[in-house]
Amino acid sequence: MSQQLENIEEQLANHKLSQEDYTHIKQILNREPNLVELGIFSAMWSEHCSYKSSKVHLKGFPTKAPWVIQGPGENAGVIDIGGGYAAVFKMESHNHPSFIEPYQGAATGVGGIMRDVFTMGARPVASLNALRFGNILNDDKTSAHQRYLVRGVTEGIGGYGNCMGVPTIGGEVSFDECYNGNILVNAFNLGIAKSDEIFLGRAEGIGNPVMYVGAKTGRDGLGGAVMSSDSFTEESKSLRPTVQVGDPFTEKLLLEACMELFKTDHVVGIQDMGAAGLTSSSFEMAGRTGSGMTMHLDKVPAREENMTPYDFMLSESQERMLLCAKKGSEQAIIDIFEKWDLDAAVIGEVTDTGNMELFWHGEKCAEVPVDPVSEEAPELNRPMSRPVYLDSIANVTINDFGKVSNQDAFEKLIKSMEVVDKSWIYTQYDSMVQTNTIKKGGMLDASVIRVKENGKALAMSADCNVRYCYIDPKGGAAAAVIESGRNVAMSGARPLAITDCLNYGNPENPEVMWQFAQGCLGIKEACAELTTPVIGGNVSLYNETNGISVFPTPSIATVGVNDDQNNVLMSSFQSEGNALYLVGGSMSEFGGSLYMKEICGIVAGTLPEIDYKKELALWDLVIEGNKKHLLECAKDASSGGVAIALAKMSATSGLGCDVEMSVEDERDIFAESMSRAIIEVKPENCEAFEAMLDESFAVEKIGTVGGDSIKVNDVTMSMDILKDNYFNTFKRVIERDL
Repeated sequence: MSQQLENIEEQLANHKLSQEDYTHIKQILNREPNLVELGIFSAMWSEHCSYKSSKVHLKGFPTKAPWVIQGPGENAGVIDIGGGYAAVFKMESHNHPSFIEPYQGAATGVGGIMRDVFTMGARPVASLNALRFGNILNDDKTSAHQRYLVRGVTEGIGGYGNCMGVPTIGGEVSFDECYNGNILVNAFNLGIAKSDEIFLGRAEGIGNPVMYVGAKTGRDGLGGAVMSSDSFTEESKSLRPTVQVGDPFTEKLLLEACMELFKTDHVVGIQDMGAAGLTSSSFEMAGRTGSGMTMHLDKVPAREENMTPYDFMLSESQERMLLCAKKGSEQAIIDIFEKWDLDAAVIGEVTDTGNMELFWHGEKCAEVPVDPVSEEAPELNRPMSRPVYLDSIANVTINDFGKVSNQDAFEKLIKSMEVVDKSWIYTQYDSMVQTNTIKKGGMLDASVIRVKENGKALAMSADCNVRYCYIDPKGGAAAAVIESGRNVAMSGARPLAITDCLNYGNPENPEVMWQFAQGCLGIKEACAELTTPVIGGNVSLYNETNGISVFPTPSIATVGVNDDQNNVLMSSFQSEGNALYLVGGSMSEFGGSLYMKEICGIVAGTLPEIDYKKELALWDLVIEGNKKHLLECAKDASSGGVAIALAKMSATSGLGCDVEMSVEDERDIFAESMSRAIIEVKPENCEAFEAMLDESFAVEKIGTVGGDSIKVNDVTMSMDILKDNYFNTFKRVIERDL
């Protein structure tokens, strides 16, 4: 065995392994590990790959439904969307890399999530993203750096996605001081495949060849999985070499080569080389079948000189796949990839030993049993404690602060970074390539594509109100599931499943671990009640810098199906003279609200009550009303309440409105009660729509569409000023340094 260990204590520290881990490793191997083996354990037992702090809390997620084809455990989840077709989707984080190097961090996040989808045999057809940044408003160095990060991340997402020819059709962007030291970049991708042609990441069949395909391996991204499993400090910017470097043009070739390969009968299994590169892909493929594997690392295509076995196993170079082929298909596969100007090499074979045996120029350089690496990673039941801050904020209400007129509050809220249009960001993304986009970013709420193959439409939305999660980690996570599903339903689609990206702080902090556990409980509860199972996802911990953790941020992406792609419901006003209804009761509920943050200057209070039956009834009303062609548009009333929802509907449509809604307190036009929607109906359809309502709905006809201003109770603003505030504020802020 080569590369024996020296300076054990230093090596363990460099690999983020404890003495207990080292003792366990020696027990598994019945000897001392060498450097390559230590690197393998370090990567596979990292928080990023093993979920050692989160695994205990992820158990029990609802994962099954009649339409679920593949749940968690593979590269991506799969649901049946009818007509013999399936949607394949997943969301993952690239937070740490994007903070260190925003362009490449975000770009390789997009590339990685696309590979997760097309390695399942699906062609990527739509991307979303969920982005969180710090304060960009001030003239200090912190805000200037945050603006730099926004620009870099946006360019990275657009640069990679546009070159791939995959539309980025929506997402969400929010800003809070808690992300000043740790931005979040969550990437979502969805692909379409025939439901009986799904490929899995499996290596089986003794003697079947193991093949490497794609780009050559370099040293970029070396140690990325371990880096992503640690907190940030002032020195973290020196970690730039651990950030992968992406090439979307190579990935486009890899995509097309894989699509061609999938039409053949040559493939047993295929796996993306993502975090931990060749290590994770090989161990996961063998581990799923109980197989062993031999690999000759000197046969791996290299783009740098003097690379070592350690480099090859731990590199996170992009645009690479590992596949298990049927014996005798080697040359046919090589021919396909060489046709697309990509490397392809036979580097090993499947064995029945249960071990991963690595060779370097004929000499064995590592031998590790596969199963213990995957199955015996530390499973930590970390200490938890309820955060002390919750007691100090629970009873805070807006009445504890001086009153502000509704007009002044509206004029401030409409300029909030959470509210204003982010077209400066999303217009840098190609949203119309592939010509399937029906509803995209800037059109509010869920984004929608058509599926040409079966005549249906897929709606998708990524959501999380982080203020809710801060004041109530369980209820906030449930609310994220609810809002994501509600946005999908507002387009006329039936929500079917979710993928999540659970972004939290340092799990070694008992309060953070409590937040995470509570968030998992909220997701489990909401997904069970709403019948939207979790079919995959990602956990990102250690989102902390210098001891300051981000707010709990469980991003939720929901996908739903609309049976008629020609009947997609919009979220902006459609015609003057139409009636406006508010469905769902409004109460003076301001806990975690945008009003409390922007007007009162605090994130506090208690979360509004969640009523799942009421939520489902709202979904059913909108979906069925849309099927009957009774509705012109529908939009949920969430952040900023009814007033801000109406303002967005007016600004994006260019049509004013005149609204008078019933309130107990005049400020209730900004309240954030759950399970509400504003629905636009033609006058001739009002009677039929009202006939659909029963006593389970609190409903009020609140006004009409039209005019040259927006009027909501005692608030008014001309359309010219409204549109300037809504469409130009973000651009003025983000271009401040240019």
